[in-house]
Amino acid sequence: MTILGLHHVTLVCRDAARTVRFYTAVLGLRLVKKTVNFDDPTSYHLYFGDAIGRPGTLVTFFEWPQAPQGRRGVGATHHIALAVESAEAQLRWKRWLQDHGVQVTGPYDRTYFRSIYFQDPDGIIIELATRGPGFAVDEPPDRLGEQVIQPRPELTRGHRDEAAIAAATWPEPVDAITPDMAIQGLHHVTAFCSDIERTARFYTELLGFKLVKRTFNYDDPNGPHWYFGDSTGSPGTIMTYFGYSPAEVGVGRIGAGLTHHVAFAVRDRDAQQACRERLEAAGVQVTPIIDRLYFTSIYFRDPDGHILEIATLGPGMLVDEPAEILGTRLTLPPWLEPQREQIVAALHPL
Repeated sequence: MTILGLHHVTLVCRDAARTVRFYTAVLGLRLVKKTVNFDDPTSYHLYFGDAIGRPGTLVTFFEWPQAPQGRRGVGATHHIALAVESAEAQLRWKRWLQDHGVQVTGPYDRTYFRSIYFQDPDGIIIELATRGPGFAVDEPPDRLGEQVIQPRPELTRGHRDEAAIAAATWPEPVDAITPDMAIQGLHHVTAFCSDIERTARFYTELLGFKLVKRTFNYDDPNGPHWYFGDSTGSPGTIMTYFGYSPAEVGVGRIGAGLTHHVAFAVRDRDAQQACRERLEAAGVQVTPIIDRLYFTSIYFRDPDGHILEIATLGPGMLVDEPAEILGTRLTLPPWLEPQREQIVAALHPL
């Protein structure tokens, strides 16, 4: 795989200050970059991640105060998933979130990991997924994705013990986010597509992903759910798709509470250029390489129109401020620095 995995996911919020409070105080991520949308400097672009904002840990937001609510459907995402180490840590998270007024469902056994779900203040569905047991629990490691695997009935909606699942939580209050609870980065992103076979060809033949699992939506076992990732489906490399027609789920629309785009990581600009040439040769419309200061990017769309990005690993978040003060001041790229006064005047303080 030239593509190494997920680099970041960018979403839309209506209130930057509210988003900062939720992702730092409630989820324990660090605000590692406070900047603006380079294509629209009148709006914030906020980056959250680990201590230095490593690729694969980044959840970023455009602030669009007047944005309509996003609509899930074909060509849009359903949810993002963040990784935690263990089922024990996940139960601690459930108790922590509930004690902070966040409604949580799960934990659900998804065979390959366990999951809890909740929403952020704009309605983004967030999953906290355990790192294991992984995709080799029901297929040999060297034959992942070859079988069509039905979920075990007792794990699906209408058959599982919802009362017991709802009651499962950490038995005592969780006073702080402890190191064992730390969110380790992105686990996967799940989107809708209208033709699962076409999407599989796009990801495997064009982008170089491996199809690691052909299964079904545990909440709707008639709906295909396929997983693409590295050779083992490592958390942080995974993109998954629900296969539904627009007549079943509608057509997605970018807006508040929804993903704007998903970015995949490549090592450097040479690898990025190789991806660009491959996409162009296949007839995919792709942008030139664009300087995003912290990485360079190309943009294109999947067969159903979802915006995808391929971004380089470097130079990274430390290129314009040291680690100890990341995210504490408004940073601008050199080409926007002459407009700082006007840009600051158009933004509300965080």
